[in-house]
Amino acid sequence: MNITIILANPNKNSFCHAIACACTDRLKNDKHHIHFHDLYKEKFPALLPYKEIPRTAKLPSIIKKHCEEIKRADGIIIIHPNWWGQPPAILKGWIDRVIRPGEAYEFMEGDEGDGIPRGLLNAEFALVFNTSNTPAKREREVFKDPLETLWKNCIFNLCGIARVKRKMFNVVVTSTDAERRKWLKTVEKMVGEEVNRR
Repeated sequence: MNITIILANPNKNSFCHAIACACTDRLKNDKHHIHFHDLYKEKFPALLPYKEIPRTAKLPSIIKKHCEEIKRADGIIIIHPNWWGQPPAILKGWIDRVIRPGEAYEFMEGDEGDGIPRGLLNAEFALVFNTSNTPAKREREVFKDPLETLWKNCIFNLCGIARVKRKMFNVVVTSTDAERRKWLKTVEKMVGEEVNRR
């Protein structure tokens, strides 16, 4: 399979980076092809210029490359911390510039943008791994887990990917080495189940 991995965490020693390593190791062991992007390391240009908004806009080469990769992807893996119930700004910028009309979704003929778009992504699955310092119960009961809604309903389902799974690892700041090792085993298991599912 052809898998795209998007990592967004500025701390190269973060648990997000450990998750990314677990994903790539599992995929390499299973002989899958990987497109890996560490957005901070690559200094991804997150600001969406106005001239790029139209569907017919000429895209910069880096944006075109990302668009082409996710269109060809059989699976997409997103890894980021939970910051105020949202992805880091650099990843939001990636969404703004790459998950774009004509590439990831389209509106039907005669629809001026007020209807439900048709997804264009062909990926069989999407996995989202998040880290958080908020206890799971508080995340669900107080904040209503906004990242679940964002990734599943607002992005991937809209773009045609029906199989979306997300896992939040918390509380990271107080976690032990043993807990983190167990979490990484969970990552490897989830990745293996998705890429080997037929």
